[in-house]
Amino acid sequence: MKEYNDYPQEQIDAKLKQVEEFEAKYGTNNTVSKAWRKWCTNHEYRQREWQFRQGVAASINYNTDYR
Repeated sequence: MKEYNDYPQEQIDAKLKQVEEFEAKYGTNNTVSKAWRKWCTNHEYRQREWQFRQGVAASINYNTDYR
C-alpha cells in the first residue's frame, strides 16, 4: 500500500465551495453533500476514505472469474 498524501488545500477549498453552492441551491438535507462537506472539513475522514479505497483495490483478484 502506498503512503497517504492529502490533497492540496486549494483543491479541498474549491470542493467545499462547490458543496456550499449546491446546498444553497438544493438545501442541506442531502446525504451526498453532507459526506462531501465532512470530506472537505475532516482530515481523518479523508485518510480513512483513502484507506478504504486502497483496501478495495487490493482485494481485487484479477485471476478470478467472478461469474
